Amino acid sequence: MLPLLLAVGLSGTSAQGRRELRIGLAGVPAALDPATAIDGATPLISRHVFETLVAYRASSTDVEPLLATRWSVSRDGLVWTFTIRDNVKFHDGTSLTAVEVAASFERYLRSEDGRPPPGVVWGALLRGTPGVVKAVRAPDARTFQIVLLQPYAPLLTVLAHPGFGVVRRAPGQDGVPRLVGTGPYQVVDMSGGRIALESPVGAATRPERIVFLDIASEDQAEAELAARSLDVWLAPEAPRRADGAVSTTGLRVGYLAFQTEREPLSRKLIRRAFALALDPPALASALEPHAVPLLSFLPPAVWARREGSPVLGGTRDAVKKLLAEGGWPRGYKPTMLVSALPGGLSLAKVAETIERLLGASDIPIRVRVEPPDAARVALQTGDYDLALTEASVTGGDPHFLLFPLSTSESATKGPRALNFSYYRDRHLDDVLIRASQLSFRPERQRLYQRAQAMLADELPWVPVYLRLQWALARPEVRGLRLHPTGFHRFSGVTIAE
Repeated sequence: MLPLLLAVGLSGTSAQGRRELRIGLAGVPAALDPATAIDGATPLISRHVFETLVAYRASSTDVEPLLATRWSVSRDGLVWTFTIRDNVKFHDGTSLTAVEVAASFERYLRSEDGRPPPGVVWGALLRGTPGVVKAVRAPDARTFQIVLLQPYAPLLTVLAHPGFGVVRRAPGQDGVPRLVGTGPYQVVDMSGGRIALESPVGAATRPERIVFLDIASEDQAEAELAARSLDVWLAPEAPRRADGAVSTTGLRVGYLAFQTEREPLSRKLIRRAFALALDPPALASALEPHAVPLLSFLPPAVWARREGSPVLGGTRDAVKKLLAEGGWPRGYKPTMLVSALPGGLSLAKVAETIERLLGASDIPIRVRVEPPDAARVALQTGDYDLALTEASVTGGDPHFLLFPLSTSESATKGPRALNFSYYRDRHLDDVLIRASQLSFRPERQRLYQRAQAMLADELPWVPVYLRLQWALARPEVRGLRLHPTGFHRFSGVTIAE
């Protein structure tokens, strides 16, 4: 069973108390530029300072209006038009117009003073720099347009990533340009692993001040929480104690890839037997408290997830029948590649559980644990029978998981390989390519659900688990919610003291 989204205290409590919220996390940046990081502390902090055209909804990767009140796309899918919200100002008092939005996006497209455009977000989510974007323009003060070289339907979802926050370059007191945004908070102090934000306009429903502190150690976090000098710690892994812990499912998926170029794993019935032999409750005991079994091809928070029969789990008789019908070779013992990833979740321990579950269904395997670099080389050369590995729904769009893991384009051996099952099916390719090009959201959803049905039938790879997002909070914290992307919102948190 997937864990419920938990809250510390009662959501929406209008407690009167301290209006400063202190948050600890690892990797607080020395400078805040939303374009420079795809995950971690930078986008988490940036989302409170720099607003995006659209925003992720409260508990999913579907989007809602933010700086853009509405949008449309041309019939050929090449021109996206956004209407910019009225009466928005940057923190320096400058009015937000479509011209300012275009200038912000131009910053990612054009070099400045001979330097390359900033950051990694643009390239990662828009297929390079300039990638799929041909131009950005502002036909008038309220209209902003993105012109594409080719149709790219994930654009709308990825524009909610904090890395696409709209910035304005303003002169600083020391003559060095600084970036200002339109968000609910502005930067007032940045020094030595510490960033302090303040609300330009006071509001009774949010903290007046948020201070982010660089705290990577759980021991340090526990001490700071006990001393009341820290309110929330965003843990990189599951914390040791449950008291005050908050969790929600994230976007990082662990899955089992079958090397479908090898016999007998090229046979659908054999792959299905493996999936039926993996019992979710038994997997849960090996995953806790870091992850939960994943019973579908997309995480619960990702839009277009297909609900239906679980992919994992079945009876021993059903497994035995599939093995017989699929022609399982007597005495065959495939090898499962596992990467020795650092962190609290031990893939070696999960692999041992998988080995035990398969063995109980007369599917003996060998576990091969490799360092991350060696495992990556093996994955890219297809040197394994099956592999336990991970991928993330980067940017929140189903395209970023289903396309690379399942299409022929990603199944070419070498450094660019991402389809580690090396499964190729032109019908599945057609569905996923069309879903990446059609901008009409309901049709995209229909195509992705069809693709998931095809994957459930063929099972070139099997979802196994989903990592959790974790935090620790003091008892006085009210209204804390975690977001599946890791870009949590703290504007609704209060401290009852």
